[in-house]
Amino acid sequence: MELKTVLEKYPKKPDCLIELLLEYQNGKATRHLEEDELKMVAEYLSLPESHVFSVVSFYSLLSMVPRGRHIIQICHDVPCYVSDDFNVRHTLESMLDIGIGETTEDGLFTLEHSSCLGCCDQSPVIRIDEQIYGNLNRNKLKAIMSQYRSEDHA
Repeated sequence: MELKTVLEKYPKKPDCLIELLLEYQNGKATRHLEEDELKMVAEYLSLPESHVFSVVSFYSLLSMVPRGRHIIQICHDVPCYVSDDFNVRHTLESMLDIGIGETTEDGLFTLEHSSCLGCCDQSPVIRIDEQIYGNLNRNKLKAIMSQYRSEDHA
């Protein structure tokens, strides 16, 4: 997907920044934004480059680092951290053989921490891409990961 194509879909209003960045980023195989692309967005929306860069660095859904096809975000806010009986992070790190901020060798998964995902009543919670999974236990987590692997190898 070309950035120019995405830009043309949006009015030249600063309010469109996050939506525009997400659409473009999610359409790229590497699921990340590059410096020159952010400069083009800033120019298109008549925003200071520093503002666009600060938005990208603030929101965990946006990244300037190449990531895997599926982004797994582990909620690290208090309710999820406290109710994490089996430790979601360690279980995923072991299953995927990567640490936080890393991508699997096959480029399928990137593991990240996230602040509150807004599902405290379902803790512990993860988000894979745009899908939230809550009330996790070891077996449920294994089934979820197995589902993603089978879908990508079908």
